[in-house]
Amino acid sequence: MFNPRYYEDDAMMGGMFPPGMMGRGGAPQRFDEYYRCYPVAMLPGPERENVNHGGKVIMPPSALDKLTRLHITYPMLFELINGAKDTMTHAGVLEFIAEEGKIYLPYWMLQTLHLDPGDLLQIKSTDLPPGTFIKIQAQSPSFLEISDPKAVLENAFRNFACLTKGDTFTFAYNDDVYEMAVLETKPDVAMKGAISVLETDLEVDFATPVGYEEPKRVSGTSTPNSMGGRGGLPAGGMLHNQGTMAQAINYEAIAPNSNSAAAGAKAVSSNFLLGGQKLNARKGAKVPTPKASTPVAGASTNTPPTVLRRTNGPQPLRLPPGKLFFGYEVKPVRKSGEKKVEEDDTKPKFTGQGQTLRGGTKRKGADPTEEKKEEKKDATPAPDGGQRLGGGRTLRDTPK
Repeated sequence: MFNPRYYEDDAMMGGMFPPGMMGRGGAPQRFDEYYRCYPVAMLPGPERENVNHGGKVIMPPSALDKLTRLHITYPMLFELINGAKDTMTHAGVLEFIAEEGKIYLPYWMLQTLHLDPGDLLQIKSTDLPPGTFIKIQAQSPSFLEISDPKAVLENAFRNFACLTKGDTFTFAYNDDVYEMAVLETKPDVAMKGAISVLETDLEVDFATPVGYEEPKRVSGTSTPNSMGGRGGLPAGGMLHNQGTMAQAINYEAIAPNSNSAAAGAKAVSSNFLLGGQKLNARKGAKVPTPKASTPVAGASTNTPPTVLRRTNGPQPLRLPPGKLFFGYEVKPVRKSGEKKVEEDDTKPKFTGQGQTLRGGTKRKGADPTEEKKEEKKDATPAPDGGQRLGGGRTLRDTPK
């Protein structure tokens, strides 16, 4: 259990340790050694990125032997003190595989303590309370691009044993390195507000990242106060003098059943827009002779393609900035039980000239009864027993 009196003089902390840990003079023994510090990148063996972006150090095997004799159990937490620059931080221990007299630290710890490789560093064992709250601040707005910062930080804190108020630690994620500053810790009872992050429920709060700017909000309405002072567009967009949306977008011209669209389809066909040419010209007809064109340097002799503009059917909807269109008029679907709307009988159903199947032409002003008499007259029987067909020939019975 954490004891806040641990940081007082050694002679005043006799009640913290069991009798087996007391020295001959009655004062408890505390791990206190000096080592030459080096960055983790100089550790022999493969590169260990989790150690370089964590909060644990690598000590020599002799340190483990001494810690065992002092009965210092897990978690082993230490004060890292640079007496020359009067700086201090806290760290845990990961392994005891360093060379004798050396200690390997993450690079961010060397920067926090203002140390250079090979400088002398004092290491003291300590005791820290479990943390309950921490407030951190990202040193770059790129931290906001992480989709799930909670899960990322939970994974990053696995490489830490303790955190100290005022430190700026680093962690790696997706080949990027992020810096986080510790602004506040709770409980703030240990030296420099250090807390342990092992086996505890830690509440994390985020401050605004360094360099982050709030996006400028543009008002959706245009008022006289929102007009730009330099004569530009208002904050809400362009203003239109039309009274309604239908007038602003010229709805009458783009509606599917508009007269202008139908007139355009009738006037200009979408299939034949150019002049025609005859394949068999008459003899003596004057055929226009193509003019010979002299090439001009820097100019193309190709005729530019004709741009066809579609005028049949609904016209494309092009709205100005700041305008919305909510669709054309709704035509309800006719249900199976409803009757079809009756068509207007006054409108002609068939227009144009008609044609008859009879080959003969009909005389103007002729009486139909007279035509029937002529037909009967043509079909009178011949005197020799035949039947006259009306063309001067008769049908007789052929002799047997």
